[in-house]
Amino acid sequence: MESDIGFQAALEEAKKGAAEGGVPIGACLVSADGKILGRGHNMRAQKGSPTLHGEISALENAGRLPASAYKGATMYTTLSPCDMCTGACILYKVKRVVLGENNTFRGGEDYLKQRSIEVINVKSAECEALMQKFIKEHPEDWYEDIGEDDK
Repeated sequence: MESDIGFQAALEEAKKGAAEGGVPIGACLVSADGKILGRGHNMRAQKGSPTLHGEISALENAGRLPASAYKGATMYTTLSPCDMCTGACILYKVKRVVLGENNTFRGGEDYLKQRSIEVINVKSAECEALMQKFIKEHPEDWYEDIGEDDK
């Protein structure tokens, strides 16, 4: 899965976010027939947004789509999705969520599975290293991003 076009796009987005000084989480929504519908990265810091996580950014960049466009789609994300992003995947009935890693943060994977959404963890060392570096250098931004007080 790490060689998938969707995963590579999500990883590129995460690196772009890191280069901009933001949280290095990227995402890419891919249709059932393999077409990239939208891609994006966490832009909370860059845009001062409380909700612009990577998956939400990818959905936003996909634009307004009919419900049928999400049927069979896969959301690739470099990190286990938070509750908000989990909810968006459930709302739009994506078929599968492929995540880069969940050692840094474990989100709503169990809830996705309960809602019959396939969850695949790529266990990417590169994704984990990006997050570990960011958390070490910007702990206050990280904890704000996941809605927790600074540890």
